[in-house]
Amino acid sequence: MTVQIVEQTVTVPEGVNLTLDGHKVAVTGTNGAIEYDFGHAGMNINYHETSLRIWVENPRRKQAALVKTIASHVINMIKGVTEGFTYRLKIVFIHFPMTINVQRDKVVINNFVGEQAPRVAKIRGKVEIKQEGDDIIVTGADINHVAQTAANIQESTKIKNKDLRKFLDGIYVYKKE
Repeated sequence: MTVQIVEQTVTVPEGVNLTLDGHKVAVTGTNGAIEYDFGHAGMNINYHETSLRIWVENPRRKQAALVKTIASHVINMIKGVTEGFTYRLKIVFIHFPMTINVQRDKVVINNFVGEQAPRVAKIRGKVEIKQEGDDIIVTGADINHVAQTAANIQESTKIKNKDLRKFLDGIYVYKKE
């Protein structure tokens, strides 16, 4: 009987500190620190000098696919603490100019399509939001938090029960960096 091993190796660049505690991977760099727990996956994770090895022996199909997924998460963690992630959103309105207020843990959108009640989008994690003219710039080290915050802002201005060809108002993601 042969043993099949599916594995991925992630090399850690200089200037990035990676620590492994069981299945918890913590990455620290110039832009901050990110920590994830991959205990749910049931993978073997080993860290030696500058490489992180993720492997599983005799995997089923989903376990084999999960090896590459976890490696991609770790690569995104390394990229996040060194370069960071940026999502750019465009504010689009025709008749009613909307105003955006960034508060501690939420983004408040006033006067959207002339509505009286403000719309609220939740900010997730340590994310920085800036407004430059008609653009909203969402930046942070964790791609999951940056992408989810941008999606929350876009989803909060979704128009329902109207012709979307005519009512183009909203906030839309147009660039991911």
